[in-house]
Amino acid sequence: MKILVIEDDREAAEYLERAFAEAGHNVHVAGDGETGFALADSGEYDVMIVDRMLPRRDGLSLIAALRSRGNSTPVLILSALGEVDDRVTGLRAGGDDYLTKPYAFSELLARVEVLSRRASSREAETVYRAGDLELDRLSHTVRRAGRDITLQPREFRLLEYLMRHAGQVVTRTMLLENVWDYHFDPQTNVIDVHVSRLRGKIEKSFDSPILHTIRGAGYMLKAG
Repeated sequence: MKILVIEDDREAAEYLERAFAEAGHNVHVAGDGETGFALADSGEYDVMIVDRMLPRRDGLSLIAALRSRGNSTPVLILSALGEVDDRVTGLRAGGDDYLTKPYAFSELLARVEVLSRRASSREAETVYRAGDLELDRLSHTVRRAGRDITLQPREFRLLEYLMRHAGQVVTRTMLLENVWDYHFDPQTNVIDVHVSRLRGKIEKSFDSPILHTIRGAGYMLKAG
């Protein structure tokens, strides 16, 4: 596994570099946000570990900038800020997981491995369809009624998961665990925010709704 660690604490960065290397992984380290962004933008990594508080460019703006450029590499955020609002902010910025300092390396390694497995998994089916909505995993495109729809990386992953389970009720917990790989209070509104944005893009100006809210249960993607 090729890992990019963006951490300004030299001792912590050296520890992570050594620990991941001992676990058999290839590690690159950046000590500030600008250097980290340049490495992330130019290299191909399986997972990125990003400290939230960084010099020259903070971790959240770094992640958001990468996502805006179409970089969908899984990101685990490290931070001493561990309140629910802090974690939600990190996830909304484009993070895939959030781990609060101090942490056990065994947990960090397990989370990184989960992110890597998800990113590297290749399913046989590459095109999903629900009515006139079509998602192509290989070309990373979405079309409805022949019209192209532009989605952000997180929105694309959310829609992909919903389309894989078209016609089935998908709970909030299922979305958190499979789209975000994160376990926290399922009452958080992070799901509502992303579903609302996605719904606006795949339903606006089209004849019929396709993403339905199942009161008290979750969501269902179903045409007609």
